Amino acid sequence: MTSRRSFLKSSAMLSAGLLMAPELFAAKKKKYIGVQLYTVRDAMAKDPVGTLGKVAKVGFNSVEGATYTGTQKFYGMEPAEFKKVLGDNGLIMPSGHFMLGEGMPDTKGTIVNDWQKAVDDAAAVGLKYMVCAYLLDSERGTLDHYKETAEKLNKGGEIAKKAGIQLCYHNHDFEFASQDGKYPYDVLLDSTDADLVKMEMDIYWMYRAKQDPIAMFEKHPGRFPLWHVKDMDNTPKQMFTEVGNGVIPFKKIFAHAKTAGLKYFFNEQDICPGDPFVSITKSYNYIKANHFHV
Repeated sequence: MTSRRSFLKSSAMLSAGLLMAPELFAAKKKKYIGVQLYTVRDAMAKDPVGTLGKVAKVGFNSVEGATYTGTQKFYGMEPAEFKKVLGDNGLIMPSGHFMLGEGMPDTKGTIVNDWQKAVDDAAAVGLKYMVCAYLLDSERGTLDHYKETAEKLNKGGEIAKKAGIQLCYHNHDFEFASQDGKYPYDVLLDSTDADLVKMEMDIYWMYRAKQDPIAMFEKHPGRFPLWHVKDMDNTPKQMFTEVGNGVIPFKKIFAHAKTAGLKYFFNEQDICPGDPFVSITKSYNYIKANHFHV
C-alpha cells in the first residue's frame, strides 16, 4: 500500500515535471487542415456521405460547406443527420457559405431572408462561422451600395453573434475595381463593425487583384480568421492550381497567421484539371509537409 510519504514524494515529482515541461502534460491541441466542399461539388451532389468519407481518407479533418441557401438543408440533410455524418468520418464543419440574398429575394436561407433559421441550423451543426460567399452582379454597384451592403452584413452579424457564430465576408477580385480612388473592399472593411463582421480571405483572388495579403493583415490585424488556401499557376491565364504547384508564397503568408487572427483555413480549387480528389490530395500533401495547420 502506498505510504503517505511516498505519495507526497510522487506528487512533488509530478509537480516538478509539470513546471519543467508543461507541454508534455497538456492535452495535445488538434491541428486542422480543411477543404472547401465546393471543390468536390459534383461528388457531393451525387453521394454526399461517400464523398465526406473520401475527403476524410485524404487526411482532411475539417470542411467548409457550400450549400444550404435555397434548400435550407446541408447537402440534402437536416442539421442533426448531417452533423452525425461529419462525426462518423472524424470531420468538423466550423464554417459554411451563404448568400446575401438581395439579388435573389425569393430565395430563403440568405442574410436578408429567413436568416434566423439559417443561423439556428448552422448552430445545430456546430458552425462557428457563417460566410457571405459572393455578391451577385446586381448586388455590387456604387460605393454607396457597398455601404448599404455593409449595413446588411452588420445586421446579419448581430443575429449570428447571438447564437455564438461569427459572420464573415469572402472576397473575390471585383471588390478591388477602384471607384473614385477607393476599393469597395475597403468600404466593406471600414463600414462594417469589426466585431460583427470579419473576413474570409481568398488568397488566390487577393493575388489575382494584385493585392498584398500580408499588408492587409497588418492594416487590419485579427480581422481574417478564415482563409481560402488556393494557388495560382504560372501562366498568363493565372488559373487555379494545386497548392505548392503555383506562384503564391504560402510559407511567407502563413508566417503572418497570428497577425491575421487565423482560426481555420480551407483548401479550395474551383476548377481542377482532372479528378478533384487527385488535386485535393496533392494540395493536402503539400500543406501537411510544410506544417501549415491551425
